[in-house]
Amino acid sequence: MLDKNAIAAASKTLHDHWRAGTKFAGLDEKLRPRDRIEGYAIQAGIEQYSSDSLFGWKIAATSEAGQKHINVDGPMAGRILAETVISDGGTASMAGNEMRVAEPEFAFRMRVDLPARTTPYTVQQVLDAVDTLHPAIEIPDSRFADFVGAGAAQIIADNACAHLFVLGPPAVVDWRSLDLVEERPVITMRGQQFTGHGKNVLGDPRIALTWLANELRQLGVTLKAGRVVTTGTCHPPLPIQSGDFCAVDFGALGKVSVGFS
Repeated sequence: MLDKNAIAAASKTLHDHWRAGTKFAGLDEKLRPRDRIEGYAIQAGIEQYSSDSLFGWKIAATSEAGQKHINVDGPMAGRILAETVISDGGTASMAGNEMRVAEPEFAFRMRVDLPARTTPYTVQQVLDAVDTLHPAIEIPDSRFADFVGAGAAQIIADNACAHLFVLGPPAVVDWRSLDLVEERPVITMRGQQFTGHGKNVLGDPRIALTWLANELRQLGVTLKAGRVVTTGTCHPPLPIQSGDFCAVDFGALGKVSVGFS
């Protein structure tokens, strides 16, 4: 296991590149995580640089398209820092963003804590802990110049490609009675329309949420009340450029949008 000094140095390196909007080849060998556990330890250190309490969590690579995008074979968790959140309808800066994609997502806000424990949480137990469902847009990016070749452990350390995040208003309908698997959000951008599908999110956004709760559980981390969890893109990552405006209509579940400059 990397010692605490190496973990702290790796966290600082990644955070400094995020702040500066710069890219680099990869962590030095002596700072590089060798497995997911070390990757998460480095990621946890990034949180200390935030000026506010943690906003929530993201899940990267819940779809086959998302996995191919960053060349990993399964999902991974990342932290959403408060300073990365953009108001619904606001404008996201493209400065330093090399990934340049937008991802429409189902997001959940927790009502009660789900503490770390030895036994896995069931889908129903996790849903019972949820307060609200929201439409959302994630704008990921990586600190690595070659994020495709970085590998899962480094991508986890790199906060699972967390960059910017847009949260829409809570759904006012009874979302618990809906089949989220068959929800098909419509994304409008540059005069074109694209259709997402709830089944692209690890088969079901609710299953993705449960995966996150259990990933944190195994790490000894409590999924706290008030935290937002965004569950991964329901459409293959959509290329964006400065001047674009991305609007996503989740039907009865609401709408969310963001511009890019």
